[in-house]
Amino acid sequence: MNDNDIELEPVVYIVIGRVWEDEDASPDTAITIHALLTAPDDDDAVRKTLESLSAQGYVEAELDQIGVMDGEPDDPVYEGAYQDALAGNVAIVTFAP
Repeated sequence: MNDNDIELEPVVYIVIGRVWEDEDASPDTAITIHALLTAPDDDDAVRKTLESLSAQGYVEAELDQIGVMDGEPDDPVYEGAYQDALAGNVAIVTFAP
């Protein structure tokens, strides 16, 4: 077997930010989100995250951080989201203000 035959796990990005449901909402009404998804690069991860948030009805978003997950998370909050991301979905975890 050569190195080209090794099946690599897809890269799972985590994008952290805040979203608002109303255009006139104040900063204290922001909902913190963590998005988990697979993408070929950072730019695609950001684009897919914003498209998904828009499709879910959020009118404004501020994305603060992007990173790559280092394997499956131990935190049960992210277990389902990680599996959804591996399946090709954009999984959004929200944290109430």
